Amino acid sequence: MIVGVPAEIKNNENRVAITPAGVEALRKAGHEVFVQASAGTGSGFEDQEYLDKGAEVLDTAAEVWGKAEMIIKVKEPLPEEYAYFRKGLILFTYLHLAPEAVLTKALVEGGVTAVGYETIQLEDGSLPLLIPMSEVAGRMAVQIGAGLLEKPQGGKGILLGGVPGVQPGEVVIVGGGIVGTNAAKIALGMGARVTVLDLNANRLRALDDIFCGRLITVMSDSYHLEQAVRKADLLIGAVLIPGARAPKLVKEYMVQQMAEGSVIVDVAIDQGGSIETIDRITTHENPTYVKHGVVHYAVANMPGAVARTSTLALTNVTIPYALQIANHGIHVAAVNNAALARGLNVVAGHVTNPAVAQSLGYECADGIRVLAAAGGRN
Repeated sequence: MIVGVPAEIKNNENRVAITPAGVEALRKAGHEVFVQASAGTGSGFEDQEYLDKGAEVLDTAAEVWGKAEMIIKVKEPLPEEYAYFRKGLILFTYLHLAPEAVLTKALVEGGVTAVGYETIQLEDGSLPLLIPMSEVAGRMAVQIGAGLLEKPQGGKGILLGGVPGVQPGEVVIVGGGIVGTNAAKIALGMGARVTVLDLNANRLRALDDIFCGRLITVMSDSYHLEQAVRKADLLIGAVLIPGARAPKLVKEYMVQQMAEGSVIVDVAIDQGGSIETIDRITTHENPTYVKHGVVHYAVANMPGAVARTSTLALTNVTIPYALQIANHGIHVAAVNNAALARGLNVVAGHVTNPAVAQSLGYECADGIRVLAAAGGRN
């Protein structure tokens, strides 16, 4: 298979979808790899390193997209990349289609088979290609929030961990999954008081065990959520429903009760956001805005700021799946790997992920059946 890796064009997105080690793995399996010039520079990988491992480096994105049978990316395509969509192309990347009606329509009309990293799901419900970036984003959320609480950044001017004789800051985390757990780990390490809310009592028990009772666990409902949000110095949205738009759990009236200079970091923004006052996506260039006196951070590609760590963590888990697709073709690979089959979001003009279909009003088709009807190709 011919595999293409274009440079990412999202604002301050410095990750790259393949490392030289990934090129080597694909080349050893007999595949061709085309990498756009300077695609890896933001993650610390120079073109010569890709050349040394057998890739061909091309000057433009158009060349890479045009030659490839499978495109591997990090983030969802942006409108200027839609012109590259064509029948027979496999796209393997983070998609987050539930809030992306225009992108979904372009993929459907282009006849692309689009596999979303974030919806590849194991039998136990875990999301192996989302976990490493959730770990990064959860840890970053506290790091970023702590900085935004500083007065020059618009915050209330508190040190999250406090000092002897001065109480620490209050961190409230909505969602006790991978993002929430990693946020709690960093917040506790900084000395903050931490409260985690979740709907799953078993998950709260697990968190209580993991952190030996050092954090407060609260069953999430509107009453307890309001109480927790009101006291938060730093509120972190960490809610995920695989493939679906994030529910707006934190209502505007709750945010209005927060003290001026408090900070919200919504890690769920790439799925539409879980905070009602998050009404726009921000960028690393202009990451915050203030509403009701509260600083809001809503950057959809948080891990792109720590590109070296993120690229290594991401490609550790994505390249084995890319190899399965390249070695066997998307149809056989999906038949043989149920987790990969769940990653099929769009196939040959059909939406094939139930959560995406429900969010955007499409009829949901069976991806494997659509592939079979197309003779194993899209």
